[in-house]
Amino acid sequence: MPLHIETPLVESRPLSLASGRTVRLKLEALQPPGSFKIRGIGAACEHHARRGVRRFVSSSGGNAGIAVAHAGRRLSAAVVVVVPETASAIARRSIEDEGAELVLHGAAWHEAHALALTMVDTDTAFVHPFDDPLVWRGHATMIDEAVRQGARPDAVVLSVGGGGLLCGVVEGLRRNGWSDVPVVAVETRGAESLHRSMRSGRRVTLDAVTSIATSLGAREVCEQAFRWTSEHPVASVVVDDAAAVSACLRFVDDHRLVVEPASGAALAPVYDRAPELDAFDDVLVVVCGGAVASLARLDAWAVDLGARR
Repeated sequence: MPLHIETPLVESRPLSLASGRTVRLKLEALQPPGSFKIRGIGAACEHHARRGVRRFVSSSGGNAGIAVAHAGRRLSAAVVVVVPETASAIARRSIEDEGAELVLHGAAWHEAHALALTMVDTDTAFVHPFDDPLVWRGHATMIDEAVRQGARPDAVVLSVGGGGLLCGVVEGLRRNGWSDVPVVAVETRGAESLHRSMRSGRRVTLDAVTSIATSLGAREVCEQAFRWTSEHPVASVVVDDAAAVSACLRFVDDHRLVVEPASGAALAPVYDRAPELDAFDDVLVVVCGGAVASLARLDAWAVDLGARR
């Protein structure tokens, strides 16, 4: 049995009415560790475990670390996760609750990542949070499921951080004969490395990530994610943090499910009828996760940002 579960794909009546189109939700926030990350990271950990590896090291802003810790516990492997100081208390506690060793280092993910790489030895597998073909192949299973669940959308809407989800979804679309289905890639302002890269025609590294959506906190998307923008139909949308938080709070009201700003980023252009969606009558939104959010934190962000509900 894989470490992830098959998640529901449901039509959202509230989002459909708000956006003026059919909206289906792939509810990855229901994965046992709280996000889609367990699909790809679980597949990578299982691959390494079959080779006899019994220790995993990873770097994470939150969700990937929780997924590695969860996979390690399920596979009886030791896990070390290095997180930056921006990692939320919820994320830190969740990693430790899974039995992993938590190391706090650096002001941003890239600094935590650099330290994690020094901890790898011949008996250890490094599990990258987003830049690994094993991880992409695992993430693609959500599209395999969507095909079985009977939904062929006009577009898939998803959030982008380092690009692992984008790579997995595009791989899943193409291996299921849906290569003509566009992807609408959404980032929050202050973490829009893909958007800037697409505008520049080359990968751009942000000086810093300033968005509250720390799950999207990679200063640069992986090379394969950027490559897909020239090989697959990909549209880029940027929303501000207030719109992402507002979408999270509306989603709680509509679906009784708490998700984090990274998920809110993908929901925001649907709620707000972004023009980039005008050509699509039927969209599938990947509700990527909620493990590092709480209603109290969303309410606090809403006050700080002046987000409407």
